[in-house]
Amino acid sequence: MTTYEIIIIAIGLAMDASAVSLAAAAAGFAKDARAKFRLSFHFGLFQFFMPVLGWLLGISFVSHFKAFDHWIAFFLLAFVGIRMIKEGMDKSSEIQKKDPSKGMTMVMLSVATSIDALAVGLSLAMLDVNIWYPSVMIGVITAGMSFAAIKIGAKLGMMFGKRMEIFGGFILILIGSRILFSHLIL
Repeated sequence: MTTYEIIIIAIGLAMDASAVSLAAAAAGFAKDARAKFRLSFHFGLFQFFMPVLGWLLGISFVSHFKAFDHWIAFFLLAFVGIRMIKEGMDKSSEIQKKDPSKGMTMVMLSVATSIDALAVGLSLAMLDVNIWYPSVMIGVITAGMSFAAIKIGAKLGMMFGKRMEIFGGFILILIGSRILFSHLIL
């Protein structure tokens, strides 16, 4: 597998994490440097780790996991998306918002956006490819794209305010739906 092919795969895998990063920043989260780092680092870390995990699990587990991986991603993204929409529609300022760059929300988003990377790891095991170089590339590219998306999302959030949180919630639900339908149709 060439470096060019690995980069193309990494960019494809990073799209979901980048979209979530953009939506989170546009909704007013990930404002300080630590939050930006946490979000982009964890997306990159999970995108690095999941192909390794998939590769280690090997071919025997593919048929069992393929049956429900899309449902896991859909429910995790839909859960966070619905919560963002509710908070975006709430007119009171007393609601405590959950920062997607902290705690279980960050873990759920990281897992949901990296499930496809697990499948890539399984595929690479079938192709007898050494997993370390592709996994590092996938993680680094995902972290970089997520960080760039946070920067863009923050500017959108300043322009459109609370509406971006609602929009971000819909984006997460759409990403989850796309993952679900692409697996159900194929």
